[in-house]
Amino acid sequence: MSNPQHRGDEGRRQYQLVADRIRALIEAEGLKPGARLPAERELAAKLGVSRPSLREALIALEIDGRVEIRGGSGVYVCTPADEGAGATSSLGDSPAELMQARVVLEGAVIMLAAARVTAEGLRRLGDALAAMQAEHARGNKPVEADRRFHICIAEMAGNSLLVDMVGALFDGRHGAIAARMSGEVESSQQAWQVALGEHEAIYRALQARNPQAAAAALCSHLLASHGRWVGEPAELLLSGAASL
Repeated sequence: MSNPQHRGDEGRRQYQLVADRIRALIEAEGLKPGARLPAERELAAKLGVSRPSLREALIALEIDGRVEIRGGSGVYVCTPADEGAGATSSLGDSPAELMQARVVLEGAVIMLAAARVTAEGLRRLGDALAAMQAEHARGNKPVEADRRFHICIAEMAGNSLLVDMVGALFDGRHGAIAARMSGEVESSQQAWQVALGEHEAIYRALQARNPQAAAAALCSHLLASHGRWVGEPAELLLSGAASL
């Protein structure tokens, strides 16, 4: 016989489940507005979840007005607008899950693209890279050119469904939690300079028609990108999935 609680959890994202557990912890321990939650490492261990997963949950709770995240100080309980415990609303896809999906999908797509590289495909990819560099030089965030770069790789693979999927996953960065996590990093010229170097490595690998090198450069870029969002080593993105 199925567990009623399990049925209720179906379709809910991991950060929602973790956020609900933090809500329950606040209620169970009688933490009043202004009280400080345990340190991140301690709270993650107490709940048995990864730190990236915990961070997503805390951001969701902050958006809901249940906690306040004070940089360098900690996380503090707030007075909820609705006194009921409630359940955390959906705020888009999990940034960690989005990036894991991108690593899997785009890692396979680029290997196919590397086997089908054409001069025209490389020209379009080079144009997208040049547009990123130009936007960065002007002090702008080259997000649109970045999207075009990844779309160009999918187009070289020659499958329109893969193009749509790559675009949809890229656009997941506009979800409430992903946007909150990436906002500060995407405003950093230094972070974009590093990212440009990663895109150049991807371009060179495709130019050399080396599928393994292209996939390695792309996956390294995506993992590093998410690591910059969460301020953690890139390998935690993959290892954290086991402890969600």
